Amino acid sequence: MQKAMEHLDVAPHVRAILAEPRNELIVNFPVRMDNGEYKLFTGYRIQHNNMLGPYKGGLRFHPEVTLEEVKALASVMTVKCALVQVPFGGAKGGISMSPGDYSRDELERISRRFVHDLGNNIGPEYDIPAPDVGTNSQIMVWMMDTYLNTHSRKDKNAHKGVVTGKTLSSGGSRGRSKATGQGAVYCIQEWASEHNVRLEGCRYIVQGFGNVGSKTAILLEKLGAKLVGVQDHTGSIAFADGISASGLAEYVAEHRGVAGFAGAQPIDNDAFWDLDCEICIPAALEAQINSAVARRLRCKLVVEGANGPTTLGGEAVLQERGVEVIPDLMANAGGVVVSYFEWLQNKRTESWPLEKVDARLGQMMRQAYKEMRTFAIERGVDNRTAALAVAIQRINQVYLERGIFP
Repeated sequence: MQKAMEHLDVAPHVRAILAEPRNELIVNFPVRMDNGEYKLFTGYRIQHNNMLGPYKGGLRFHPEVTLEEVKALASVMTVKCALVQVPFGGAKGGISMSPGDYSRDELERISRRFVHDLGNNIGPEYDIPAPDVGTNSQIMVWMMDTYLNTHSRKDKNAHKGVVTGKTLSSGGSRGRSKATGQGAVYCIQEWASEHNVRLEGCRYIVQGFGNVGSKTAILLEKLGAKLVGVQDHTGSIAFADGISASGLAEYVAEHRGVAGFAGAQPIDNDAFWDLDCEICIPAALEAQINSAVARRLRCKLVVEGANGPTTLGGEAVLQERGVEVIPDLMANAGGVVVSYFEWLQNKRTESWPLEKVDARLGQMMRQAYKEMRTFAIERGVDNRTAALAVAIQRINQVYLERGIFP
């Protein structure tokens, strides 16, 4: 953000405000386990900025969740929403835990108690959580139900928008499950058009085959692109003639990992980064592409499906090698765009057809991508700096117009 501000005339007080979150919430709460014992959990909710609208951001259940991590991710959400012109601010949260260690009933109790303890610190017009790493639509439904049953006793349907990413039957939006992947594919299509690259036959590798990685791979497969390598927490696989993305998604849903998939050969985790391809899609966790990995990559484009998968050192190496990066706040913004659509549908008691969702998503993603590339070309900067600059410029303008109360 500091690098981007060098190319802008940002007011000093706006720089100071964006440097720190507005609110930092930590809740410690006990939950009864299936064996009758109680375990204490620590949950976080960071509300970074709400100048453009209600706080918005995911909740992740992962053992590496820390206060500093969610603070960083909340600031990314602020600029991501501003970049794609969604009227939301930035937030993030989570619980330090491994969801795979708990039963379905335990996960339900953990999710419900977390929302109960957050209390009035979330709400459909104030702070709107969504799924992230380790959480899903079912967890969002439990959270919504808890909120509805502990707040307003009337007009409950009007408060369904307290969370997004819900199941379709419980107030979710069509296209939400594939939204992040769909948004990434729209960006890839814009890149391919700009550089005269045919996606048919284009080779790509994916790190992480959860919701974002798998949906992106399946959508690219439909465009004729060829998946030649995948890596996740269970190992790495490759097949030069192409891996069936849809077949692998079905396998992972049953076996919880890519290891053992019959349609590819197992390879060493380090060798994954050496695979010949045109596009690399990191869709797992932060800081995966460091300077050492960046030197090994054999691709033309890195599309950040995950949040913060490239380190500063790694990006410097990629720039030196001429590898273009579509940064996370652009590449994975499709999720928050369709979350906004879900929120609107809940407010209006509507249900949009998939065609409308995809069309509006495509329009907003392509517009943001073009604005990012225009700034990058005109100022001679990288895409991440350009995307941040476009977003910060919008936030700065609102602060200058509204002023600081009192």
